[in-house]
Amino acid sequence: MTAAPHLFQPLQLRSLETRNRVVISPMCQYSAHEGHMDEWHLVHLGRFAIGGAGIVFTEATAVQKCGRITHGCPGLWTDSQIPGHARVAQFALRNGAIPAIQLGHAGRKGGMQRPWFGNGPLNQEDIERGDMPWTPVGASALPIAEGWPVPHELSETEIGSLIDDYASAARRALAAGYKIAEIHGAHGYLIHSFLSPISNQRSDKYGGDLSGRMRLALEVAQRVRSTWPSELPLFFRTSAVDGPPEGWSLDDTVVLAQELKQIGVDVIDCSSGGISGAATASSGQKRQPGFQVGYAERVRREANITTVAVGLITHPEQAEDILAKGQADLVALGREALVDPMWALHAAQTLGHDTLFETWPQQSGWWLAGRQQTSDFYQPK
Repeated sequence: MTAAPHLFQPLQLRSLETRNRVVISPMCQYSAHEGHMDEWHLVHLGRFAIGGAGIVFTEATAVQKCGRITHGCPGLWTDSQIPGHARVAQFALRNGAIPAIQLGHAGRKGGMQRPWFGNGPLNQEDIERGDMPWTPVGASALPIAEGWPVPHELSETEIGSLIDDYASAARRALAAGYKIAEIHGAHGYLIHSFLSPISNQRSDKYGGDLSGRMRLALEVAQRVRSTWPSELPLFFRTSAVDGPPEGWSLDDTVVLAQELKQIGVDVIDCSSGGISGAATASSGQKRQPGFQVGYAERVRREANITTVAVGLITHPEQAEDILAKGQADLVALGREALVDPMWALHAAQTLGHDTLFETWPQQSGWWLAGRQQTSDFYQPK
């Protein structure tokens, strides 16, 4: 029997086994109401489970109300938000995907405009729409850029409450039925703002050298790991590099990954950039297919930990090549999945893993198999 393509080989993550190596990245929808998800989120995420992905991530979910990126971002800071998440998690499970959630705090990027309104600081037009501003928080009282609000520098007492809220959100995520939790430590949001020397100018134990700047990330990971069941995996998303030479580096990411592994983090999700300006991709970096794969490869090799590669992975052959070369263990899609929610099922056909729609949901697979037989019969000679 011919071995399955690497993309369609299962991966064991503690007690879980993925049906393939395809991950749907968290993608903000800016459509929640007071942190509550609705039918949009169920249909949006449900289509990826139907489409054959192995792991489906819910978008960045705030552990505190002030931790939302925008007024349209979901949260898990109160029990009333659990049912919306539960519908998504249960649907994914029923359709063969592992439901996953990304827990985060926007930090100094909190309280932004929804992107279709400008993607900048809230202004008078946003206020007139009902999106009232709040004071963002950060590692230091440094704004993202000129014209952005100055964040409140978190005290050590407030940091302690924040860590408690991460644990509480993890408990709610578990109650909702998620099987994977990911801590968002990337893209300039709160944890990343503590990691990067560009945004962290503290002089207490949460600042200074690499050890101090990593402290919050490690303490959050420790609390979430102690809250999350031992049989379920924990991911951590990192911006592997900031971009500017004075910022967070890939060397730093390897050290962080090694420390996170000791705590019990199972997977490092390797993105980049966002400490200032755009949410993702390091400044000055040329975006080209697989432009972040090298980060996942080095972290995997030097920290000896499972990694996710993400960033302009669009074609099945490209994803297969990444896995076959041992550059990562999982590949994540974002925008490409929006273009083709059935990407994983189409990839199985492209790579010769499914020629008769066997891997498709039976509700549609039998129709398509029949059509294929008919179309084959009527092919012109």
